[in-house]
Amino acid sequence: MGDLARHLAQWGTRNGDRLMGTHYDCDVLVIGSGAGGAPTAAVLAESGLDVLVVEEGPWVEQGEVVPFSLDQMDRQYRSGGLTVALGRPSIAYTEGRCAGGGTEVNSGLYRRPSEQTLDRWRRGWRIADFETDRFMSLCDEVETALSVQTVPGRHTPASERLRSGAAALGWQHDEIPRWMSYPDDGDATEGQRQSMTRTYLPRARRAGATIVTDTRVDRLIIDRGHAFRAELTDANGEPATVDFGHVIVCAGAIHSPALLQRSGLRGLIGRRLAVHPTVKLAARFDEAVNVGDDVPVHQVKEFAPELSFGGSASHPGLVALALTDAWPTMRDAVTAWPEIAVYYAAITSEGRGRVQALPGFRDPLVTYRLTRRDRAVLGRGLARLTQVMLAAGAREVYPSFRHAPIVRDRSDLATLANRFSADAASVMTVHLCSTVPMGDDTSVAAADSHGKIHGTSNVYVNDASLLPDAPGVNPQASVMAVALRNARRFVEEVDA
Repeated sequence: MGDLARHLAQWGTRNGDRLMGTHYDCDVLVIGSGAGGAPTAAVLAESGLDVLVVEEGPWVEQGEVVPFSLDQMDRQYRSGGLTVALGRPSIAYTEGRCAGGGTEVNSGLYRRPSEQTLDRWRRGWRIADFETDRFMSLCDEVETALSVQTVPGRHTPASERLRSGAAALGWQHDEIPRWMSYPDDGDATEGQRQSMTRTYLPRARRAGATIVTDTRVDRLIIDRGHAFRAELTDANGEPATVDFGHVIVCAGAIHSPALLQRSGLRGLIGRRLAVHPTVKLAARFDEAVNVGDDVPVHQVKEFAPELSFGGSASHPGLVALALTDAWPTMRDAVTAWPEIAVYYAAITSEGRGRVQALPGFRDPLVTYRLTRRDRAVLGRGLARLTQVMLAAGAREVYPSFRHAPIVRDRSDLATLANRFSADAASVMTVHLCSTVPMGDDTSVAAADSHGKIHGTSNVYVNDASLLPDAPGVNPQASVMAVALRNARRFVEEVDA
């Protein structure tokens, strides 16, 4: 056990540990504790390595905050959920900033990448040791660890509405499993989220890892490609340093490249941000459908991978937000929020973005550019999603873009299509990846096939940044499987 772990053993709290002092050391510094960092820390600690996990946000126990509430946004999201990639249009995005990262704040929906996606990544970026069968066996392991399953009992009314609308149109749809545990005969509202604070982080701690929360890594000190020290700011705003043998950056697709750039590493880092741009609508039915603290588990995949439909959080405040783009027309509907649910259309984008750390600024500049094709698909997606809602029995549909019409029947769809403009829409995303793509082709990849930054000897990335492009589904299954794969390879190399 290193000096830091010995010292913190005296100061452990119920959840996150506290940083006490100014200088420490460890075998491996893991930066971030989400879908990439938590499995990484568990594998490394269980191999006997002295692991320190540093997480910028707090540890918030499940049940302390109401899901999708303002309190949760304040405590578990970066900047209260108010972050944006600049462009025309700008794209709002959300990031978890807490122990467990995005696994604590998202819906927990789990979808494996397709074999076609894995083959595209393997060939396009020359990823070695990336056989489909081995990757899918890692997905099996993740699904067991996280209790990934479908709802054993009743679904929420909003989810059932999405399913019935797709069925009425004859469109392909299915239920997406979640990382949840349920009581016997439990329904959709009774699940317990099996996020990183319930699974891989406790495993890491039991194996001896130290998990420090409310502490930011400002930069790494690197000499001729070899990193040896991290400069931190602790929970009290005081500086500290950590010396390490290896560092694995798992701060997410925005803050992993930003940290590497602040540390002097550039090249392809941060230059190919990929997201799933999303537009939304609110649908009003004749009876109560709103479940404010949960999301629908059904999705429509008739037009996948280009386009998919699903249900979003429908907390009353989020219903109001969905109506604000055409508030003069739609504001009267907000009083009927129990009858309203929010849904989304997400696309696989051709556009790309950039993450740029700027001197003197705490957070990076994020930009994104939609292509002409992306804009057209967003418009088609919103129109088709509106069709699903009408087929599901919606009495009114409220598309989220400026000057949108209220849609009451199919005759209004032409007006919707004519008025839609991506520049007028509230485009957002919750899926961010590809800012440090992995592979042995150095013309397109910033890290090697197992996450080590090209040109360095001991600097690794192991999170969504490594995915070569957006997988067309929730990326966290891919992130966790990649993290396990790379962490085990790292242990093999260290032991060799």
